[in-house]
Amino acid sequence: MATGYYKLKSAAKFTFTLNAANHEVILASQGYEEKASALNGIESVRKHGTLEGNFDRRTSAAGEPYFVLKASNGQIIGTSEMYSSEAARDNGIASVGNNCLSMEVKEV
Repeated sequence: MATGYYKLKSAAKFTFTLNAANHEVILASQGYEEKASALNGIESVRKHGTLEGNFDRRTSAAGEPYFVLKASNGQIIGTSEMYSSEAARDNGIASVGNNCLSMEVKEV
């Protein structure tokens, strides 16, 4: 059961994060010009976040593991934080899968 939530923010652009129940950010979006587009991005996380094949495991130039979540068309939906190990990154991917179906969206 999903215990996390989405946080939708409005500044210069609309962005969202997927947060675990402990309020840790596990996925962050790009910026969107329109609120409706950001909400569509959240729906895309719900649709693609439970499928292992949609996660691209990467390593930053500084050697830190992270991941991106991609839609079926290859577009990046969200990016993780930088992790201290590949195991921690893989736990982050599992957390997205466990929390992405949440219907709760908090607007801030």
